[in-house]
Amino acid sequence: MSKYPKIGALAVLAAGVVSVAAFAQGRSGPGGALPTYNPATELTVQGTVQEVKQFTGPGGMIGTDVVLKTDNEAVVDIRLGPAAFLTQNQFALAQGDQIHVTGSKVKINNADIVLAREVRKGEQILTLRNAQGFPVWSRRGRR
Repeated sequence: MSKYPKIGALAVLAAGVVSVAAFAQGRSGPGGALPTYNPATELTVQGTVQEVKQFTGPGGMIGTDVVLKTDNEAVVDIRLGPAAFLTQNQFALAQGDQIHVTGSKVKINNADIVLAREVRKGEQILTLRNAQGFPVWSRRGRR
């Protein structure tokens, strides 16, 4: 038994917080850049969902990305956030869905991607990040 059990617990907690923060901002794979939401690069795109993809983020969290074909035929990769957050909010996306996305255009591993802040499907709206870009699924996004 450790002489300092609280230190071990704090180390585990700190590792979890770092993993959530990395995932929240969209870290992609080993050595990938840690992009942050930038309100200055915010844009709105709309189109048809071509593909819904799951990925494994830091700490083993499962995330959701969407490949969106815009009305002007451009293809945009959208990083939504944790799959569990979408499920918890009863927000499902499927190929063929028409959506509007507001988010920040960033680079992940030299590829353009949009970190979604808000997704609208019909009358349903899912807010993923606050106006400053902090994820609402993390504690700091709920301030």
